[in-house]
Amino acid sequence: MAEKKTKPISVPELSYLNPQFIQSPDARALRIAAEYLEPQARFRRAGIQNTVVFFGSARILPRQAALEKLRDLEARKKGVRPAPSSAELHAAEMAVRMSRYYEEARDLAKRITQWSLSLHQSRHFLVVCSGGGPGIMEAANRGASEAGGISIGLNIRLPEEQAPNPYITPELSLLFKYFFMRKLWFAQPARALVVFPGGFGTMDELWEFLTLIQTGKFGHRAVILLYGSHYWKKAINFDWLRQSGTIDAEDLNLIRFADNTSEAFSYLKHELRSLLNIRRLREPFM
Repeated sequence: MAEKKTKPISVPELSYLNPQFIQSPDARALRIAAEYLEPQARFRRAGIQNTVVFFGSARILPRQAALEKLRDLEARKKGVRPAPSSAELHAAEMAVRMSRYYEEARDLAKRITQWSLSLHQSRHFLVVCSGGGPGIMEAANRGASEAGGISIGLNIRLPEEQAPNPYITPELSLLFKYFFMRKLWFAQPARALVVFPGGFGTMDELWEFLTLIQTGKFGHRAVILLYGSHYWKKAINFDWLRQSGTIDAEDLNLIRFADNTSEAFSYLKHELRSLLNIRRLREPFM
């Protein structure tokens, strides 16, 4: 009689190495835990203690890029190519005006990083952190890099993929699936939040952190600085919120406005010295 062939034994896959399971609704808790534990491990290895978080629009261009775009449109008016519409020209002119915020975020991040490196604390005592994308986020990481420091980028997976900017310290470039876990890592080590002009995403982050600090759920003290008072007071009527009784007058003390990098840097230094018990050491002029 012919010997009956037996089927080879199938070795099951380890659950945590099974991509089909890991991506399923049943493994959501594991994915959430991973987005807490991996950043924690990376920050611990890098010696990250405190951060200054920069929020702001991903659409704000560096000044040179904004000027080049406007010049190209103006050249089209004189050439054989289709002339730009008035809406295109207006948008390009506005982009040039808004580009000041890119350059000023870059300068402020550079000043903060230089100051941190001068404090004779641990090397990564106070680190710039951004959302990891373009615009104001790129400007913050770029300024920190130009100062010779490290910086963090907490990116988010979106339907239209947002690539990490090239100025983030590679080992501190993270990608999140969940907005709420990303926000947790913005908040947990943050000692200051600097909010530049932005749209829905920036507004969402601002209101989230204002609410956490107002209700005592932030877990520690932190400074909120709104950069560009003309923009913010036009975008949000804070005084009307007070007059309407939907916030208390003292709630307005949770925010501070600044309109130039010298003013912003001076305020942040003063507040962070108090928050972090930084002794007044001799520092280089900045």
